[in-house]
Amino acid sequence: MVTPAERSKKGRGGAVSLTPTFKWVWVDGARKKLLQQFVSCFSAEFCQLSLVALHSYSRAWLHVVWATLDRRPFLSKPAAAKLSDWLSRYAEEKGIYMKLNFVNPDHVHALVDLPVQMAIDEMMQLLKGSSSHWINQNNLVPGKFAWGRGYGVFSVSHSGVAEVARYIAGQEEHHRRRSFSEELRLFVERYGLKWRDEKTVETVISGRGIGTPR
Repeated sequence: MVTPAERSKKGRGGAVSLTPTFKWVWVDGARKKLLQQFVSCFSAEFCQLSLVALHSYSRAWLHVVWATLDRRPFLSKPAAAKLSDWLSRYAEEKGIYMKLNFVNPDHVHALVDLPVQMAIDEMMQLLKGSSSHWINQNNLVPGKFAWGRGYGVFSVSHSGVAEVARYIAGQEEHHRRRSFSEELRLFVERYGLKWRDEKTVETVISGRGIGTPR
């Protein structure tokens, strides 16, 4: 244990200690250890990033879409409901505001506000990687589950959030008229991107806020 005197000596040079500080106090002759606080951030980079986030304002709505491996309908309705609930809770845990999501048998839609300190790819790796692990760990589907490659990410203007939310909530109705592949292709082309006719979802990112397919 570092004594107060040793901490004082180490602090004179202006260096930031990365070690948590503990304070010892005497109560009725018994020594009790009270954790006061971390003296510093875990790293200068993390500290700087945290300060930037605290003093920044950001609203970056994204409509994100990803599919199961080979777009196979792995997820039953009970499994989809459990996954939907887990995604909402997990996103909150990671500091991602997920307004809503809808889990189909072969793909997922979600409307999120991208945190200022997080990159799109980092967010998608968290959502896809952790959810596939959770699905397998809890045996939600027979056999081994996996998501397909890539994802779709489409920007949403603040004024368009309600429309996109309605679109996501109405997934069952939309898919009575068109398949997921047809739906994704409409999004890709509407956002001015080139469609790749492949079995798995390719990564598509657009910064232009355009309406949802009808």
